[in-house]
Amino acid sequence: MSENVSNAEASTQTAYFAGGCFWGLERYFQNIDGVTDTTVGYAQSTVENPTYEQVCSGATDAAETVKVTFDPSRVSLRTLTLLFLEVIDPFSVDRQGADTGRQYRTGLFYTDGAAGEAQKAVYIAALEQLVDRQPQRPAVLVEPLRNFYPAEAYHQDYLVNNPGGYCHVPVAAIANVKRRQKYVEKIWDLTLEQFAVTQNAATERPFVNEYDHEFEPGIYVDIVSGEPLFSSRDKFDSGCGWPAFSRPLNASLLTEHEDHRIPGRDRIEVRTSETQIHLGHVFEDGPVDRGGLRYCMNSAALRFVPRSRMEAEGYAAWIPAVDGEAGAKDE
Repeated sequence: MSENVSNAEASTQTAYFAGGCFWGLERYFQNIDGVTDTTVGYAQSTVENPTYEQVCSGATDAAETVKVTFDPSRVSLRTLTLLFLEVIDPFSVDRQGADTGRQYRTGLFYTDGAAGEAQKAVYIAALEQLVDRQPQRPAVLVEPLRNFYPAEAYHQDYLVNNPGGYCHVPVAAIANVKRRQKYVEKIWDLTLEQFAVTQNAATERPFVNEYDHEFEPGIYVDIVSGEPLFSSRDKFDSGCGWPAFSRPLNASLLTEHEDHRIPGRDRIEVRTSETQIHLGHVFEDGPVDRGGLRYCMNSAALRFVPRSRMEAEGYAAWIPAVDGEAGAKDE
């Protein structure tokens, strides 16, 4: 073994995730930047080297599990854990998707020693955050890893070798996870209201939110990424109780989606292109002299940067958009 290989292996860590059928969960982890290797197998078995048929029979009490090897300088265990909790149903007992049985239970298994205790602390902290956001008792087990046996060869890289194979993990989640990992820790560190608005499309209370009455010069940025979204020059008092803008700083920063959640009131939802967080809705009842649109946004999805702080915070290029000078980034 070369020295380079030895150094590479020494810099990696290993974690074990049980989240239903291991085919889809492995493919999900494989798409995460910083994951260097994955192996599907059976954890917590009462039988040595169980076969797939034995596990499915319930005779082994094993859980289908993915062993994830990762480079902690590129992706943290906390990021992996949060991404895991987002893609499974953490409240379902012995079931994920259409798969039912003890082998499909969910779990976060930690190893021995100080490293294992550090893993356990990360897992418990993530579940505490989950309970804060969804006040139910999670079914995800946090327990020591007793054993792990690799599954048969045909299970390894199953969805890489069989792209059209069964998968309880949404294909869209697999495709988007590399983008999601860039922001997931910041998202889970939002306040409960910010999380509900940006992730679950909740609506904050009108008139008493942070920026409804804010008209100081400056810009409004994505609460997660800091991407500039709106200028104070385009803000107006619509009387609706939420911050209202006639236009974004750049139309490409936003995406629009049909929203039929309220019977009899179809709306157009507005999300950010990069972080994909919910901002609010756009309506066609804005000031005619400003283009006729009203971007009705939630304060909880935004952060206001005053004109006096823009240069210090790295937003100097957007000052013309606030001052109305030629060359503003408004195309």
